[in-house]
Amino acid sequence: MIEPLGGGTGKAIGFKLSGRLHDDDYKRFVPLVDAAVGEGKASLLAYFHDFHGWDAHALWDDVKFATTHCSKIERIALVGEKAWEKWMAVVCKPFTMATVKYFDAAELDAAWQWAETNS
Repeated sequence: MIEPLGGGTGKAIGFKLSGRLHDDDYKRFVPLVDAAVGEGKASLLAYFHDFHGWDAHALWDDVKFATTHCSKIERIALVGEKAWEKWMAVVCKPFTMATVKYFDAAELDAAWQWAETNS
């Protein structure tokens, strides 16, 4: 499930990702990001909580999202609870023009601050 996550002040938008992601999650998520980006760039905060990955269709949705939004996202703050989520920050860097940084779940406030800072 992808749920909007409050806490930003406008430049960054945040989402909580939990469970296993499905195509319907992306059908709700992508328009929210598109609206936030508007005519400029935005930053994205993704908070992984009890996250179990993607089904096949959602994985494809994620690839499409990365390729169509790679120049629209300025910063991506990945917030997680597990070592493999930290590893994901390294893996996704070649697929985006955004600056990507990982934060432990206890550093959520710092992740928001970083996401909202100009590059």
